[in-house]
Amino acid sequence: MAAEAAVPALPGGGGGPAGAPSGSVPVLFCFSVFARPSAVPHGAGYELLIQKFLSLYGDQLDMHRKFVVQLFAEEWGQYVDLPKGFAVSERCKVRLVPLQVQLQGARILGIPVIVTEQYPKGLGSTVQEIDLTGVKLVLPKTKFSMVLPEVEAALAEIPGVRSVVLFGVETHVCIQQTALELVGRGIEVHIVADATSSRSMMDRMFALERLARTGIIVTTSEAVLLQLVADKDHPKFKEVQNLIKASAPESGLLSKV
Repeated sequence: MAAEAAVPALPGGGGGPAGAPSGSVPVLFCFSVFARPSAVPHGAGYELLIQKFLSLYGDQLDMHRKFVVQLFAEEWGQYVDLPKGFAVSERCKVRLVPLQVQLQGARILGIPVIVTEQYPKGLGSTVQEIDLTGVKLVLPKTKFSMVLPEVEAALAEIPGVRSVVLFGVETHVCIQQTALELVGRGIEVHIVADATSSRSMMDRMFALERLARTGIIVTTSEAVLLQLVADKDHPKFKEVQNLIKASAPESGLLSKV
């Protein structure tokens, strides 16, 4: 998907915290359930923010995972991905979010993943931050639903498929049409609310409401992963538990369900 064209407005201004060097800007650095105030030089960009996160939370970060930095945007009332070329100029709040909880969980549990990309020639392919290593199929498409002959063939190769888990964008288009088509074929569908979005939160909200009314299960990343392991004694439970512990507690999406 194309990035947003507008750069989000930053929260209010003000000088640095007490004792901060001249020319620094106060920034609240958030990770998981933690929030630590600090300061960075005026004009600091992505690399300096990452360095600061490492200095504040390095002992808690799994360096084998990929992360994205997000900025709290007052105009949206939620976090958004850091705009390209962003530089700190005013007091702001940022957070570090681990990516690919669902994909990593699927890899840990040995669950096949099928990926489709909507018109990649015009909209672009899956962003590089999402590691598609090991997925069963990556397929370009123009149809909004991902239920294509190639996908049906891939599903047929997996014995005993009775349910699927859907996540991605956009909720009210590709996710919705795929879910409805799968349900019509007798497959139980789970949609991961904190891993599914739309450009418009109104479109997303009404799509999730409609889908829930049709019997589709709207759930969360953690709920899906724990339902899949089902038991603390599952041999992969510890790996899944570590994945959940490092996940952001609030994506800003569930408040819009």
